[in-house]
Amino acid sequence: MSRDAPRGRFARALAAAAAAAAIALFVAAGNWQRDRMHAKETERSALEAAAAHPPVPLPATDDWKAWRYRRVVAAGTWRGGAQLMIDNRVLDGRAGFHVVTPLALDDGRAVLVDRGWIAAGAGAGRVPPVAAPSGHATVSGRIVLPPARYIEWKEDDGRGDVRQNLDPARIARASGLPLLPVVIEQDGAGIDDGLTRRWPAPDFGIQTHASYMFQWYAFAALTAAAWAGLAWRRLRGRSG
Repeated sequence: MSRDAPRGRFARALAAAAAAAAIALFVAAGNWQRDRMHAKETERSALEAAAAHPPVPLPATDDWKAWRYRRVVAAGTWRGGAQLMIDNRVLDGRAGFHVVTPLALDDGRAVLVDRGWIAAGAGAGRVPPVAAPSGHATVSGRIVLPPARYIEWKEDDGRGDVRQNLDPARIARASGLPLLPVVIEQDGAGIDDGLTRRWPAPDFGIQTHASYMFQWYAFAALTAAAWAGLAWRRLRGRSG
């Protein structure tokens, strides 16, 4: 027996182990993307179901995730002095701001109301003037949960009326208002204040997860096919 035979067997065993590990890794990655896709599909179904429900009074709850996208009605007094402009909001390819005004609820709580979008100006007038509402009001709209993670280009010191991100906890600390951790995207029916209220459905990224899932599975299949092809060639070489 040639001394190279054990080395050859060891090399083949090592290659087989590497191929098996790669296939397992690719399949695991594909399964993760599959699970994320199914989770996003469930979230989209929840949005569609929530949109079908009639508006209800803003609930007293700690489980706001269960109320995501539900349409609600809230009564309270505007706190126009704490109105904010949320920067870098794009609509139809145009940069602008979302105008967010706190509403002090009749039950002692407070909630941020996203009143809509307005285009940014140019130069020194980039931040457009928007009149803040006042007095008692009843607001209807859908509940959204602002993202817990976001990119911040510079530290928000809580001063001024322009913010990079819509963070209820941070705004509560700066304003002293007992804000709920949610935002109401206001319905626009019957309101003429120059703001655009068009709330598109979120991009759940379902197709992206599906594409990545098939990509990882394809890598697993190609690795398995390549290893099978090499094994077949070795078997034919021995029998030849």
